[in-house]
Amino acid sequence: MAAGYGELLRSRHAARLLCGTLVGRLPSATGHIAIVLFVRAEGGGYALAGALAAVYGLATAVGQPLLGRAVDLYGQPRVMLPAAVLSGAGMAALAVVGIDPLPPAYAAVVMAGIFTPPLEGGLRALWPSVLGRADRVHAAYALDAVAQEVMFTAGPLLVTLFVAWWSPGAALLVINVLGVLGALSVVVSAPSRRWRSAPREAHWLGALRSPGLLALLGSFLFVGVALGSITVAAVAYADDHGRESVYGWLMAALGLGALIGGVVYGARQWAGEPERRLRLLVGLLALGYLPLALTPGVAAMTGLAVVSGLFLAPALACAFVVVDRHAPRGTVTEAFSWLVTVFGVGAALGTGAAGPAVEWGGTAPGFWVAGAGGVAALLVLLATTRVLNGRGRGGDPVVSSENDRNGAAEPGFSAGHQA
Repeated sequence: MAAGYGELLRSRHAARLLCGTLVGRLPSATGHIAIVLFVRAEGGGYALAGALAAVYGLATAVGQPLLGRAVDLYGQPRVMLPAAVLSGAGMAALAVVGIDPLPPAYAAVVMAGIFTPPLEGGLRALWPSVLGRADRVHAAYALDAVAQEVMFTAGPLLVTLFVAWWSPGAALLVINVLGVLGALSVVVSAPSRRWRSAPREAHWLGALRSPGLLALLGSFLFVGVALGSITVAAVAYADDHGRESVYGWLMAALGLGALIGGVVYGARQWAGEPERRLRLLVGLLALGYLPLALTPGVAAMTGLAVVSGLFLAPALACAFVVVDRHAPRGTVTEAFSWLVTVFGVGAALGTGAAGPAVEWGGTAPGFWVAGAGGVAALLVLLATTRVLNGRGRGGDPVVSSENDRNGAAEPGFSAGHQA
């Protein structure tokens, strides 16, 4: 297993692209907590901190597909580096200006969010040209999903360390400087400079004209709902047990489950259509969320959290393959960016739904939201089976993907071409 990942990372450019992308994504992974800590240090209340963090998240959700489309049209370096600089400048403006007056603070977080570079989609578009074989790309998608879980666990810890060493304002600046350096490392690499999206049909819907992609996005909106609700319900569970550290244990257990599942999933080759496999993985993911509503003792709950995370990274990795297969020609970065957007919107909806559920009925109903989100995600996939299997309502094939050229390896690879 380790040898397989080692071989993948020894592929030319692979380790650099993965590490550069992870560092470049630090601002988006930590932006919410960094904003909250900064606003609190400036004397603002939790309501203002939450509002600014929410605006930042909404701006990021809006910007990702727009910048993804720009990358498909103009290439990675021309879009990602300027976007990273502008996003970092927005956070720097917040750190310098502060929260008084409020309009410049809101303008700063909007700027930081909307210009967050689509590094996730960009990396996934590069993997086929860097790794070549479909089995290696599958493993890279799994490794990418695992690394994402690690980053979203370790990133907030890094912010709190920077705050302890310096200040919340300094943490904002340092995290975003690192983000720009990470983006720079990616866009000056040879694969990023050479990559060009396949020619695309002019259409205002872009990637969203693919019925299969819409079906996938609808499903993963509800996966996001499940994850967002778990964060709120876990806080309520920790309060019930009188220890704030319990929340950290539950989140770490969830991340550990995703880490184990992703590493195991990516270590082997999988036969058959990824759409069928995705339905199975999302079904298992939903099944893992349901027992959380039992809210047993801390030790048992931690074990359930590990189990609930086992199929998250595999489901994400498989979803990346399905996105790649269904993205219309010339829209692959935009398509991956839409997945990032709907996942984030779903998480926000889950957070918003779990709060009232906890206030209404206690901790267990908060976890009911997670179970319902998982079940809804599966139902969407089941209801759109024909679409995801490549046939439209009238029997017509889905929009041709730019990745069909390597269909002999496994349909759905080669996200773009080298100039």
